[in-house]
Amino acid sequence: MRPVLEVRELGFAYGNGALFRGVSFALAPGEALAVLGPSGSGKTTLLHLLAGLLPLQEGEVLWEGEAIRHLPEARLAPRRLRFLGLVFQHHFLFPELTALENVLAPGYLAGRVDRAWAWELLARLGLEGRAHFFPQRLSGGERQRVAVARALYLRPRLLLADEPTASLDRRQAREVLKLMRGLASEVGAALVLATHDEALVEGLPALRLVYP
Repeated sequence: MRPVLEVRELGFAYGNGALFRGVSFALAPGEALAVLGPSGSGKTTLLHLLAGLLPLQEGEVLWEGEAIRHLPEARLAPRRLRFLGLVFQHHFLFPELTALENVLAPGYLAGRVDRAWAWELLARLGLEGRAHFFPQRLSGGERQRVAVARALYLRPRLLLADEPTASLDRRQAREVLKLMRGLASEVGAALVLATHDEALVEGLPALRLVYP
């Protein structure tokens, strides 16, 4: 089976100091990888490289066998929209949109609006009663679950999550992570989860970033 994501000898440096180098791994549909490391070790940078949001310096990133290094942004951006789901530490919800409208937003951009699927995602995440609430009326855990639903809405092949539970208490964090992993596996997405909290991802294959 062809990997969803393949990373070959990836390296990155800011200024004269290497952040990391020699990062290699591959993920098939439904597989998950935890990226572990302290603050400043390059977890966010690595995810941005995997998403094509930063230019590659060393190594290659392949999406379903296609190297993204030389793809022009005009081709990369629409491919990213359909291929990737992104969940970041801050939920980045649109404050002027309801929870349901936030989940639907990628569908309007991609021309694939499926309200039934948006409702199902919200229900699976325990948010059916909050669908018409604006973000300011939602708790931190609820906002983060809306962000997870939005990231999964287009049934991405790859889900990237950067410290998605850092602002939640331990119970909420475990709940959100369990739901995210389950739904990612259900839609056949590979998952890369960056976190400093090793206890949350116990049992997952792990990549540890340390200063070179």
